[in-house]
Amino acid sequence: MHRIHTIPTAADIRAAAQAIAPYIHQTPVLSSQSLNALIGVELYFKCENFQRIGAFKMRGAACALRALTPEERQRGVVTHSSGNHAQAVASAARALGIAAHIVMPTIAPAPKRAATLGYGAKVYDSAPDNQSRQAAADALIAQHGLVFVSSADDYNVIAGQATAAKELLGEQPELDILLAPVGAGGLLSGTALTAHYFAPQTAVWGAEPRMVDDAYRSLQSGRIEGNDHIMTIADGLRTVLGQRTFGIIRQHVERIVRVEEATIVKAMRLMWERLKIVVEPSSAVPLAASMEQPGLFEGQRVGIIVTGGNVSLDQLPFCQCLSAAQP
Repeated sequence: MHRIHTIPTAADIRAAAQAIAPYIHQTPVLSSQSLNALIGVELYFKCENFQRIGAFKMRGAACALRALTPEERQRGVVTHSSGNHAQAVASAARALGIAAHIVMPTIAPAPKRAATLGYGAKVYDSAPDNQSRQAAADALIAQHGLVFVSSADDYNVIAGQATAAKELLGEQPELDILLAPVGAGGLLSGTALTAHYFAPQTAVWGAEPRMVDDAYRSLQSGRIEGNDHIMTIADGLRTVLGQRTFGIIRQHVERIVRVEEATIVKAMRLMWERLKIVVEPSSAVPLAASMEQPGLFEGQRVGIIVTGGNVSLDQLPFCQCLSAAQP
């Protein structure tokens, strides 16, 4: 896999799919007649919660690390992440024999932190805001000469993330809408490029929590916006867009749908109940969009990228802890 220096082409996405094949699973696409009837939309869920490390992030991390030169691999890599990208970089680095250093915010879910350590990475704590996370990573780069691996704002990462939608369209080529959650924008920008090249009749929309609606506001203003607070339950969406991802999203994404925290929880519970799968809150944001604004989706064939399933079972947002009831 070569280093991609411009917006990935169709050939780049095909090459990415081939390069990362040994490191990923081709995940299933699920549907539910009862859920379709309840929502009034024909939904197809691309289940990246069944991906290696439990999230789509494995695709982009594997693609980025495969593109490193031998000298860069020898130096080692560093990134910052609240969890899924951390695990993905750690896992891909272990597979490729590369030392991985991961900065994680102190509010990162415990299972994601434990898994990152389990893949052999060195983990460093930071404050949760993006500036603190990047500063900690920059300090490690200065100290050890490490190579930074962005969670999203890297064309190889974007090409890797694009392969999830490519697989989905291979199974369901007649989708009206492709819907993906948006945090830093790697998945959404990759999804948008895949539709642009391989299914131009399919619209691409993003979904994000109203509490961290920087992508929505960025499209409105024409510049990258930040967030005053980041305490959404969808911990994977607490980051902001990058320059590369914003450029692609601005050109190829038609709209961003914002959702409330309570609807995210309801959607997450529905996915557990009707699809019988474990998903984390970020994964439920696209379904929440179809629940909050059914008029936008009614009668459409909608593909949803289910981003991950790394959730703390001791802190499920839709039930009370049962420990008090134990004898």
